[in-house]
Amino acid sequence: MSRHKQQTSGPIRGLAFLGAAVVLFAAIGVGWAHFGRHSVDATLLHSGSEVTVGLDAPAPQSLDIRTVAGKELDQALIGNVYETLVGRDQNNKLVPSIAKSWDVSKDGLNYTFTLNPDMRFANGDALDSTDVVYSLQQIINNNYVGAEELTGLQAVKNPNTSTVQINLSSPNPRLLRALSSRAGIVYDSTSKVNYAKQSGGSGPFTVHSFTPGNSIVFARNPLYWKQQAAASQMTMRYFDSEEKLNKAMQDGQIQLAVLKPSDSPKPFTNSKKYSVSKGLTTSKVTLALNNNTNSIFSDQRARAAVRYILDNEAITKAQPNAATVLNGPISPLEPGYDDLSVMFPHNLDEGKNDINYFGPTYIGDVTFLVPPEYATLGQQIVEQFKTTRFNLVMQEVDDGTLSQRIANGDYKMAITTMQGPDDLGAFANNKFGYQNSQAQQDYHNALASPNDIDYQQNLRNYAKTVSADAGSAWLYTASSMVVADNNVTGYPRNMTDEYLPLRDVRTR
Repeated sequence: MSRHKQQTSGPIRGLAFLGAAVVLFAAIGVGWAHFGRHSVDATLLHSGSEVTVGLDAPAPQSLDIRTVAGKELDQALIGNVYETLVGRDQNNKLVPSIAKSWDVSKDGLNYTFTLNPDMRFANGDALDSTDVVYSLQQIINNNYVGAEELTGLQAVKNPNTSTVQINLSSPNPRLLRALSSRAGIVYDSTSKVNYAKQSGGSGPFTVHSFTPGNSIVFARNPLYWKQQAAASQMTMRYFDSEEKLNKAMQDGQIQLAVLKPSDSPKPFTNSKKYSVSKGLTTSKVTLALNNNTNSIFSDQRARAAVRYILDNEAITKAQPNAATVLNGPISPLEPGYDDLSVMFPHNLDEGKNDINYFGPTYIGDVTFLVPPEYATLGQQIVEQFKTTRFNLVMQEVDDGTLSQRIANGDYKMAITTMQGPDDLGAFANNKFGYQNSQAQQDYHNALASPNDIDYQQNLRNYAKTVSADAGSAWLYTASSMVVADNNVTGYPRNMTDEYLPLRDVRTR
């Protein structure tokens, strides 16, 4: 039986600053929706299959998705335990979730969300507009992870239980996408839960048990307001190496394995017992070029030479974690993607001609930083440059050293992975020492767009500007790889490194 929230009136606590924007939560005076009794068949709690998912990833030490950064909690909890105001599908497109629809004003300053009726949390509490307003207030007032994405928020109101209105001081074309991630999680405004160890969401699962650093066990939420989870229990087990994950799969300890990008699916590809699925991610494997003045790559001709010399098609075919060739800063699953393959097609002679622009003298060694997981890729790139006057000196470095040396400009080339909103604007924000006033203007125009159509077009302009100027050399979009027992169905393929909805997963 759903529990009802008490009717409230007066202002919600909270006058908070986000950047330079003042966020003021408006007064609320609504009548709360009432739910009838919901009968739950006791057998439902134990019916259905049980599936164990293995991940080659760091194991969470806490489940508090409000305060703990890192995509491991997004991957495990969003779409499973917690739901967001706006959803996204396996192609990273925005879809209804807690809000069944939304309208945006022409100036991009006013958003109106219409919520689904008869929603509830796993504890039986009604889920309505109060919880949405409360959740937005909490993330901003407490500066929870994701708060930085809610720029320009001026007021949030709920004129009734099924409507939420958000007013902005300036356009934020990323708002809807932000509300499909941590910033859009809706929490129970009346629940007192230990978020570090328990769950307080409205998703198809609840947290049955949690062993920090090892595993999370989900149980089907019998009060879920949409389609019930196919499995009655879902266990997520974490492994600290590819070898341990593979052994667990081969020994039957797990039925579904989520590989990290550097893992190889080869142990499973020739077995009839398993299905190997390769999907897309938004992770971009990039050959970063040092654009600072002490580097030869401060000159566009040198950067262009690299773009021509690289054979991206051959690289993508040879790397087991590569999904698609990439020729710009936006991947196929991201807003604003455009096929830029016409820019800098592989042409070794053209690349050598660009190098000759610098005269007959020896150019010098090119310090080339490579993380250990990309050692094979690094060697392939070195081979592709062997007949040119660029002498690549490859150095394997750990991720921390790589980040520090890139920040200090202590490199000429480096293999790095770019992902997320911050990395999207890297080439407008002097990353890798790159500066281009047109790229900065294009990106500014994108962020100031009043609607998604203009936003995506401005992002296309930005990507074309940066790619034409050879701001870096993009190699490929990393793939998400899943290995499953042949009797397991309903698992996702795309973006499994960051978003792993398990509602439909079950054994036959």
